[in-house]
Amino acid sequence: MRDPSPPVYREIAEALRSAIASGELSDGDRVPGENDLMKRYGVARATARQALSVLINEGIVVAVRGSGVYVRTFRPLRRHGPRRLSRELWGGGRAIWQADTADRAFAADNITVRETAAPEHVARALDLPEQERVVVRRRRYLLDDRPMQLATSYLPAKLAAGTAIAEADTGPGGIYARLAELGHAPAHFTEEIRVRMPSPAEVEELALSAGTPVLDVMRTALTSDHRAVELNEMTLDGSAYILQYDFDA
Repeated sequence: MRDPSPPVYREIAEALRSAIASGELSDGDRVPGENDLMKRYGVARATARQALSVLINEGIVVAVRGSGVYVRTFRPLRRHGPRRLSRELWGGGRAIWQADTADRAFAADNITVRETAAPEHVARALDLPEQERVVVRRRRYLLDDRPMQLATSYLPAKLAAGTAIAEADTGPGGIYARLAELGHAPAHFTEEIRVRMPSPAEVEELALSAGTPVLDVMRTALTSDHRAVELNEMTLDGSAYILQYDFDA
């Protein structure tokens, strides 16, 4: 018969997790290190190290080389799908992030804009002929100075080239407000979401802790006559978001 009790390292990890959840250990506090855990629980170094690794992999704590392990608490961003894409928001000159962030500081950096031939999956999503040109906008979003999301938008060059959409700063209301001014206001959105592990480049750009998954969100914006005007491929830090969707029965 198997022993139902959890391994000792998991019990230690749970005790530390509870101390963080209760506020006994708060953001920035140093977590008991390997030597402290060895003395407190009478365990080998390998067990203490494994317990800390569990929390590091969960993103709850972060190891600082030569210093120790510290609590890394972060209030997840609640991403409300329908509300953040409402015409009332971007039509009023507000960024869609403002629906989620309230009074928290958000910013975009690493903004690049270029024009290229549409990749096959982009041409398919936007219903474009093969090799049709698209404007590609890539940026990284930060909340409270923490990288949160990578986003790449593809728009038909026939719509976007030579407009504010092809500029680093698209102006109040962003891409969707500019599309509306051009007579191509988004009226419908579809999103597909999947979870995966990040690439090494994504780990670096999003400053992800070991073992943190990412969420891929692919959103297509369509006009009232169901013409696709944007494909947005987003990569989200899986530890930093709560996704909220409201539906009527």
